[in-house]
Amino acid sequence: MAFGILDDSHMELVPGTAYMNDQSDVPREYQQVPRDLLKHAKGRLSHVILVPQPSDSPNDPLNWPTWKKDGILLIVALSAAVVGAFGPMLSPGFVQIAGELNTSVNSLAQATAWLILTIGLSLFIANPLAKVWGRRPVFIVAIIVMFVGSVWGAFAKDYNSFLASRIVSGFGMAPYEVLVQCTIGDLYFVHQRATRIAAWNLFLLCGISGGSLISGYIIEDAGWHWTFGVCAVLFGVFAILVILFVPETAYIRASLQERIREHATTAEKPELKQIHDASYQESVDQNAPNVRDESEKEQTYLQSLKFVSGKYSDAPFWKILIRPVVVFWYPAVLWAFLIYGTTLTWIVVFSVVNASIFTLPPYNFSVSQTGLISISPFIMTIIGEVIAGPLNDYICLVLSKRNHGIYEPEFRLVLMIPVLLIGTAGFFGFGASVHYQTHWIGPVLTFGLANMSMAFANGCVFGYVLDSYESLSEEAFVAINARNLLTFGLTYFVNDWLEKDGVLAVFNVLGSCFIAVCALTVPLWVFGKRLRSVIARNDWLEKFMTDK
Repeated sequence: MAFGILDDSHMELVPGTAYMNDQSDVPREYQQVPRDLLKHAKGRLSHVILVPQPSDSPNDPLNWPTWKKDGILLIVALSAAVVGAFGPMLSPGFVQIAGELNTSVNSLAQATAWLILTIGLSLFIANPLAKVWGRRPVFIVAIIVMFVGSVWGAFAKDYNSFLASRIVSGFGMAPYEVLVQCTIGDLYFVHQRATRIAAWNLFLLCGISGGSLISGYIIEDAGWHWTFGVCAVLFGVFAILVILFVPETAYIRASLQERIREHATTAEKPELKQIHDASYQESVDQNAPNVRDESEKEQTYLQSLKFVSGKYSDAPFWKILIRPVVVFWYPAVLWAFLIYGTTLTWIVVFSVVNASIFTLPPYNFSVSQTGLISISPFIMTIIGEVIAGPLNDYICLVLSKRNHGIYEPEFRLVLMIPVLLIGTAGFFGFGASVHYQTHWIGPVLTFGLANMSMAFANGCVFGYVLDSYESLSEEAFVAINARNLLTFGLTYFVNDWLEKDGVLAVFNVLGSCFIAVCALTVPLWVFGKRLRSVIARNDWLEKFMTDK
């Protein structure tokens, strides 16, 4: 039992558990592989065995140079940032916009709710498309839809047209909520992922908070239509970048067992063994842009621009469509849904109610001043992500070393401790400071703390799920992002709830729910490995959830 995590007696290697350090007690599946054939990280992490083990193909995304991987992540993360801003960007001007469209503030909040519902439902279509045909075509179509939706919103003249533009845009937003995490899994090794997940979340959460910061001035000085106009320009630029510089990252590589058998076959022929071992010796340090496979030539740049590069799953479309519903009930995924769903939904509530709170006495903020409230979550998010990502990876490496080189996905859950502490201060503090009419610094600071808790939580949630069920990452992230249905329900009626019960009662309920779901981390830490084993040993799940 490592650090309170109960061991499993039924499987020698539980899915998600990985052997990352050279050691004397190497598991059976690695004992057949000569030490020089196990590929390692570089530099100070040269003792770390790469998980997953990359193939020898130059077209394997794991073998691409780091600058290329990070460039792809930068483009999709920037796109995700603007997608994040697109939802709450109108919130500082709700009162003003409601007057211009001859509708109520509650109706505008419900328009945001319908946008969120569209995202939640369209995820179930985007996922199977990406699973079968790859990430690239879905990313391209989504960014074009966002461009069209933004142009439409910029020219909307009445509430119905405005609402329609928001709903259409929801179809384009969905892939950037779920496929970026999958892309990180395609491109990076286990010991690199938390930092990259933190980078993506930095862009996404800064977009959510920073969008309102900028849009407040745009609405006040140029009119709300120009918030859509600016988004249209940005999405137009990103569409070009995605088409030209984001190749397909989905890749089907042979399993480690198949490569072991191939090595065993080669070893029986002495004249081939010498060549085989020599070719592998050159690729021991494998982060590795210089790896080549004689049987597969490297794609040219023009070939990488193909809209569809191939088919990545032979499973029936209906089965891929249903899998997120099945994986939703995996304990790790259900936990992730509750943590991510409640935390992010509660944060969305802030953006929905801020205009109703801060434009009225005792604060009497203008539209631009209401937008400036977002400086706090913007700064807190940056601080949180800068700390959380590298710290999460560091904790995993340290605990793996102390656990004889054995990595458990549960090591990702350590940072749920600061998530609980910071989030509790944020949610309860916001309600209390507004209710007791403290100086504006009180609610603004606690708003930022709630966002910081999200920054810490994301690395735990997505890192844990990605490492536990890498082959089901798309389905798992769709299931987690079903939180949009929860967000839809709450944002649809939260203003009425706020008016009826008051801000203190509302945020006391939200804070209590937050504490309750965070407490579920304790049994997951203790029993998580055994639960992963139970799922892996279920024959029906194994057949239904794989393409075999």
